[in-house]
Amino acid sequence: MIVYLKHAAEIDACQYPVHTGQVTTTTAAGTRPALPLADACCAPLLREPITAGQAVELARLLKALADPTRLRLVSMVVAREDGEACVCDLTEPLGLTQPTISHHLKVLVDAGIFARDKRGVWAYYSLVPSALSTLSAALQPTAAQLG
Repeated sequence: MIVYLKHAAEIDACQYPVHTGQVTTTTAAGTRPALPLADACCAPLLREPITAGQAVELARLLKALADPTRLRLVSMVVAREDGEACVCDLTEPLGLTQPTISHHLKVLVDAGIFARDKRGVWAYYSLVPSALSTLSAALQPTAAQLG
């Protein structure tokens, strides 16, 4: 999935500030300085209307997640200690057959939400780290939009 960010360098600077070696900082008055608001240093993805291509990509993600079973699958896989699961781990908790779960997992893989890792006869599924953060960024309103 391709996401077009207008100010990628600014976002990186905001999310990954240079570490000074200090664990905490205080002002002369002994109080901690306020952290900058995200929209003060980062341009939100939806500061301007999205393009037709961006709308198609966002709709594809939303359609994949707009199913109760797929939402549960994402939740179940991410909640696992190792962050991955195979179909055999998911059939009993969901009470669905293996082909049904495999279909839902394929939809999530095709949408770019899950990655599939084939190991012998089993396939293991895990969350693509950027998938939900992309969706979150697209839906996050700016401070001005909040009122």
